[in-house]
Amino acid sequence: MKIIDKLKQVKTSVSFEFFPPKTKELEESLFNTIEELKHINPTFVSVTYGAGGSTREKTRDVVKKIHEETNLTVMAHLACVGHSKYEIKSILDDYQRIGIENILALRGDIPISFEKENLPSDGCKNAAELVSFIRENYRDYYCIAVASYPEGHPESPNLERDIYYFKKKVEAGADFSITQMFFDNNFFYEFIEKCQKVGINIPIIPGIMPITNFNQIRKFASLCGATIPEDVIKIFEKYADNPEETKKVGIDFATKQCEDLLKNGVKGLHFYTLNKSDATIRIYQNIKNLIA
Repeated sequence: MKIIDKLKQVKTSVSFEFFPPKTKELEESLFNTIEELKHINPTFVSVTYGAGGSTREKTRDVVKKIHEETNLTVMAHLACVGHSKYEIKSILDDYQRIGIENILALRGDIPISFEKENLPSDGCKNAAELVSFIRENYRDYYCIAVASYPEGHPESPNLERDIYYFKKKVEAGADFSITQMFFDNNFFYEFIEKCQKVGINIPIIPGIMPITNFNQIRKFASLCGATIPEDVIKIFEKYADNPEETKKVGIDFATKQCEDLLKNGVKGLHFYTLNKSDATIRIYQNIKNLIA
């Protein structure tokens, strides 16, 4: 089923993101996680795609397995950088044969090993071009999601310019968007207001990253340009040598973040699970009275 149709049917969407595991043992762990999380009855789940197609087959295999062995609606991430249009069409044709109807269309990061001048000349240069390509070749077969950035993409000179490019993706045919992680809800509220002012009216689902390993999340945040407020940094630094307390504080922080979003009318939450279930389940248990 198309995710955009499901979003219209539920009061509040809850969804989860996974990444393709590198080993058989990690794959088994991932599917244990999926088994635990499926009882929440998520609106959908998604599987990420490595830079330059580095996880092309693994992403496809995990997506196929979720689709065939569970009752979950699954969305495949697809990054166009490094792929020719022929390769992109081959990937999309394959997903269509499998029965996948949902794609998250991304430009993707350019791997360090790539030289920009060696990228395929007939590829899609950005996510808007990828969305257009999917629409031109598959019409309405695919529900297409895109990424959005409440604090602006790291490569964008400012938020206004980034919203300009976001609108290009919407105009190309995107159905809904999932945001990059953020830790200050004010960034999200201001972003939504700016989007509405320029006529962006597709659903925008906030991406939530539970902080269970502060140093790891701090590194992620610095790479994607997400601000961690100073008062939050001080809280987590206090428990730097206590992983269990860090996790407890992280769950409490994410719970309060989600509660605030839901009380302010947000219609969905997308959790970056890092292939683990415990923190996400505990956060969900804390907020489920606001979702039901």
